[in-house]
Amino acid sequence: MQKIKLSKSFLYIATIIVIGFCIPQNLKMPVEGATPKSYNRQSFWYYPWGKSVTHKGVDIFAKKGTKVFSATKGIVFYQGEIPIGGKIVFVLGPKWRLHYYAHLDKITVHVLNFVNHQSVIGTVGDSGNASGKSPHLHYSIETIIPYPWRIDKSRQGWRKMTFLDPTVYLNEYFSNRHHE
Repeated sequence: MQKIKLSKSFLYIATIIVIGFCIPQNLKMPVEGATPKSYNRQSFWYYPWGKSVTHKGVDIFAKKGTKVFSATKGIVFYQGEIPIGGKIVFVLGPKWRLHYYAHLDKITVHVLNFVNHQSVIGTVGDSGNASGKSPHLHYSIETIIPYPWRIDKSRQGWRKMTFLDPTVYLNEYFSNRHHE
């Protein structure tokens, strides 16, 4: 009997994991009105970068108070304030990826809210270690299930197995919009 329960539990968990990978990401630009000129395509994994050593995301510059939308469908996993990121939101999205939005001025969602491309999760700001700098959204994507084949010899290259380059997805978004 115990073996059957264990097998069913494993099957349920495996099914949930597979379903998570099957949901399309359909990532969109999270900052209202932003264009490819609003971010530096070479900023991902830039070294040296303050206390975090390397820049594991992209900074999207905009006026303070500009709306920040969820880049993808998902569930708000965390919202709050931390010293480096300031006011932040984590959204758990398709493919078991966490979308991290930092340096917000205001947060407009709560934990366990379902979000999509029309959901305003906050506004661009300069909170955390962005205080005194140009307002921007720090946006990064981290996968919960590691991709060990992505490890390289760069600074903190072992962390590339979980951090994905958001500029790849943003560039793809703008490229697809151009062809519509």
